[in-house]
Amino acid sequence: MSGSEKSIDVRTFGCRLNAFESEVVRGHAAAAGMTNTIVFNTCAVTTEAERQARQAIRRARRENPEAQIVVTGCAAQIDPDRFQAMAEVDRVVGNEEKMQADTWLPENATDPVAVADIMTVRETAPHLIEGFDGRNRAFVQVQQGCDHRCTFCIIPYGRGNNRSLPLGAIVNQVRRLVAGGLREVVLTGVDITSYGDDLPGQPRLGNLARRLLHLVPELQRLRFSSLDPVGIDDSLLTLIAHEPRVMPHIHLSLQAGQDMVLKRMKRRHLTADVTALISRLREARPDLALGADVIAGFPTESADMHATTLANIAAWQIPFLHVFPYSPRPGTPAARMPQVAGQTRRLRAAELRALGDSLRDQYFSKQVDRELSVLVERAGFGHAENYAPVHLQAPDPALTAVPGTVVRARVTALGEAGLQAEIIPGQIAA
Repeated sequence: MSGSEKSIDVRTFGCRLNAFESEVVRGHAAAAGMTNTIVFNTCAVTTEAERQARQAIRRARRENPEAQIVVTGCAAQIDPDRFQAMAEVDRVVGNEEKMQADTWLPENATDPVAVADIMTVRETAPHLIEGFDGRNRAFVQVQQGCDHRCTFCIIPYGRGNNRSLPLGAIVNQVRRLVAGGLREVVLTGVDITSYGDDLPGQPRLGNLARRLLHLVPELQRLRFSSLDPVGIDDSLLTLIAHEPRVMPHIHLSLQAGQDMVLKRMKRRHLTADVTALISRLREARPDLALGADVIAGFPTESADMHATTLANIAAWQIPFLHVFPYSPRPGTPAARMPQVAGQTRRLRAAELRALGDSLRDQYFSKQVDRELSVLVERAGFGHAENYAPVHLQAPDPALTAVPGTVVRARVTALGEAGLQAEIIPGQIAA
């Protein structure tokens, strides 16, 4: 283990919710006095994510033969026996258990497997963290779990059903982070557009965000993690249209761009719904940048279906495309459907990524000569309000933009890995 043997090393795989939970785990483990410990917070979205986690665990054991290795997260929740069987693993902890401080106390760490039935969990307790290790953007949990059963998805069996946090707990967390100097917060969860379904009065995500911004006026920038198109209602659209502190970047959980594939995925939207939604989003916020998750090579997907997805994504002009080759998850309905050949999946994913690269470059080229607001994340680099990566230069080399600050910058060129921009004089923090 690098550094002191007394360190707690939490290694995060997968989603932004895992990133938040890793900070909670780090705090609990430190408070419990744990030392020389590596915690793997795993992801189960794809078989590749699980493979990478197992590979990392084996490498960690070779490099740290004396360390205690604990595995948690969705992959551990869904298949604890597989990780317990690894010689490198000392303990397996479930998704609910990892969030409980008592789990990490030495007297409670004797059971090699601490994984309960996640489907029996009905509430999610609030957790307060001071900040994010090495980050200038914070992820804040607003809900947990998912009530939907998309045919490809194993995550409800790792996270349980939808459970929302009360507004007060979310406000307290955001206030704490802002007081610590963080300027941007991302509201995250498994399905955040389901926020409030289980709360009295069923407040919606848009209502939550509006109240949060009102109660924490010091918060400069607010984002949302992935949004289910069906869940974007009028309250959220109104907020996006009229609240400048909501960043003009929306990431959609599309998964496909062809109706039959969407039906077989058991998604709740069709392509006409997406077309109408994108039109409304861009009408509400003309400077909006769109992202989307897309699965390539879903079972039964024909060449014509794939071509339709390509055509629709091109028509929708989505510059931030996240593409995943379909990965069969044992126990899901899609795993029992006729499968597309692995090589075909990979080729279709490559075609989608190439289209995404082209759409991103087109979008980036339109940003040249524009003035953008950039959250500086490290020396000379940050993300703009539209989530474009920006490489920053200062007109005076003696001055630099301090990580964690927000600066105005004028885009000068399209670079290989994002935009190049010059900080506007008077907007530089020494």
